[in-house]
Amino acid sequence: MNIKNKRWIRIRIYITGICFFLVFLLIFLRAYQLQILEGSQLSSLAKKSYTGKLTLTSQRGTIFDRNGKELALSIEVDSLYCYPKKIKDKKTAATLIARALDIDKRDVLKKLHSSRSFAWIKRKVTPEQLKKIRELNITGTGFIKESRRYYPCMETGAHVIGFASQDNRGLEGIELQYNWFLEGKETRFNRIHDALGRSLVFDGPRIEKQESFNLILTLDKDISYKAQKALRKAVSRSRARSGVCIVMRPQTGEILAMAVVPEFNPNIFWHSKPFEWRNRAITDCFEPGSTQKTFLLAGALEEGVISPETVLNCEKGEYAIGNFIIHDSRPYGMLKVSEIIKFSSNIGAIKIGQRLGAERFHYYLKRFGFGEQTGIDFPGERKGILRPIRNTSLIGKNTLCFGQGISVSPLQLAMAFGAIANGGHLMRPYLVKSIVDQKGKAIRNFYPFIRRDVISSETAKKVRGVLEGVVRKDGTAPKAEIKGYSVAGKTGTAQKVDPIKKIYSNTKFVAIFGGFTPSDSPALVILVALDEPKGIPYGGIVAAPVFSDVGYWTLNHLNVVPSFPPARWRAGQQDLSHPIERKEKIVALSPDLPGSIPNLKGLGVRDVLKKAKQLGLKVVVKGSGMVVEQVPEPGTPIEKDRLLTVIFRPPC
Repeated sequence: MNIKNKRWIRIRIYITGICFFLVFLLIFLRAYQLQILEGSQLSSLAKKSYTGKLTLTSQRGTIFDRNGKELALSIEVDSLYCYPKKIKDKKTAATLIARALDIDKRDVLKKLHSSRSFAWIKRKVTPEQLKKIRELNITGTGFIKESRRYYPCMETGAHVIGFASQDNRGLEGIELQYNWFLEGKETRFNRIHDALGRSLVFDGPRIEKQESFNLILTLDKDISYKAQKALRKAVSRSRARSGVCIVMRPQTGEILAMAVVPEFNPNIFWHSKPFEWRNRAITDCFEPGSTQKTFLLAGALEEGVISPETVLNCEKGEYAIGNFIIHDSRPYGMLKVSEIIKFSSNIGAIKIGQRLGAERFHYYLKRFGFGEQTGIDFPGERKGILRPIRNTSLIGKNTLCFGQGISVSPLQLAMAFGAIANGGHLMRPYLVKSIVDQKGKAIRNFYPFIRRDVISSETAKKVRGVLEGVVRKDGTAPKAEIKGYSVAGKTGTAQKVDPIKKIYSNTKFVAIFGGFTPSDSPALVILVALDEPKGIPYGGIVAAPVFSDVGYWTLNHLNVVPSFPPARWRAGQQDLSHPIERKEKIVALSPDLPGSIPNLKGLGVRDVLKKAKQLGLKVVVKGSGMVVEQVPEPGTPIEKDRLLTVIFRPPC
């Protein structure tokens, strides 16, 4: 072997060694990158491919009305899932599943072709759908038990209660406001699964949230049902765009009912449009119209610039302010202040306002809660508009006296009437009485709260006396009369502003009636507002009958004693100047015959059991809600060991 060949062999050895060195260097650098630089990231990525998290949410808390009746509860339902890789004939499976669930076949097929190991087909199916799917017996599908929100009263109280999502999270109303308490604990598991997504090992649970709590509301389910029914009828009859009815206890600020139309069913809320979910009693604002005269009167009486007997000139129905002419519906001349309110004279209101002064009137409007939120425990409340008086024109200062140039929510207006009813205290409204745990122990209670004193009790009493005249036959709201009970209130027919022309419309109005009953010792404040009623738009015509209907039913439901002797109001001789003194509650308007079984229809379970105990009767209770039937019939003589069967049925 010559020197040349030896040198070439040595060169090849060097080249081979360098190549091996470079390969090993490349492997080392790649290993360093994977193991050191990107080690944790890649390890986490690999772990995700065979591990996952399973989250189990406890049942959402129950929402009860003030009497313990369920308004929202959670029930167990089945949800359909699939392992896409285990389903062979995907097209046939999609057709069968879509037909059984009444859903789009293309959506099902898309889920069956998913690259993921697990996919939901439909969450929370009905029992009928569950039966159909099980009969198909499709390999690669299964069911998981989940909790679903159910609202037994459907439309009744829906705008207050709101609704929850598929994942049991509050989206609207009380469900949203108190979601943290209702949502409950969330338990998470770490799981290891195979390539098909089948679980192999579960790691220990980790509790992320607390146990769910229940809510007890101030709402009365039965009163809410009656208010919803009466409002629905009034909106339909007047062909209004929408309507609101609020029933409240003036002494405490508790909301007993808050009905809104258009309605929606929270069990299928996705079938309704978002604007139909809105609680218009809290979120919508409008001009109060002549209901404003109530608070003008209160401020003027409190300041002592007038009395109910003060006589003012109403200028025969025409009154010039600058370049503007204010008109009345009739050419009134000289009227007492009480008559100005009774007949709702705009010119008379301006004359009262001139005596009070624009600044003082604005002060009292603020004191009554206008231009600020009421503080209710509910999301989305608006505060309305009350402009500073220094930014208000001369005509604006005068038209403010009869409710123009200001906007209020129905709830603000109801609370202001409540201040007149309870002796001058502006209360904070509330919807939740208490939050309790699963054992029924209260963890938080809510109590009445006086925001401020607005007027004296003497002034409030004078205003109540004047407002009683509005409901008399020659007033603007005789249709608000409640048989057997004294009523005080005020009508309002507020013109809406045309958004295009920027002037008041002659065809679009808000019809309002707000008042309280019994006026001598108010137990209820009821406010009714109908938006854009067709035909006759006056509050005394379209809104007042709702007040009368809801008020009469509610007073009897709450066992409030009538204001007048039965012989007088039954004969139609209603002398409003001589109400009877209220000393105790009564169970019924007509007394039961002694020694006979009483008429129990319309009573709740508690009242029936209490009555039966007093009479020594044994009771068989069937159903829940209110009495619709009883055996034996009322008037049957009471005998020893007689068994009384009472059938109850919920009103919704």
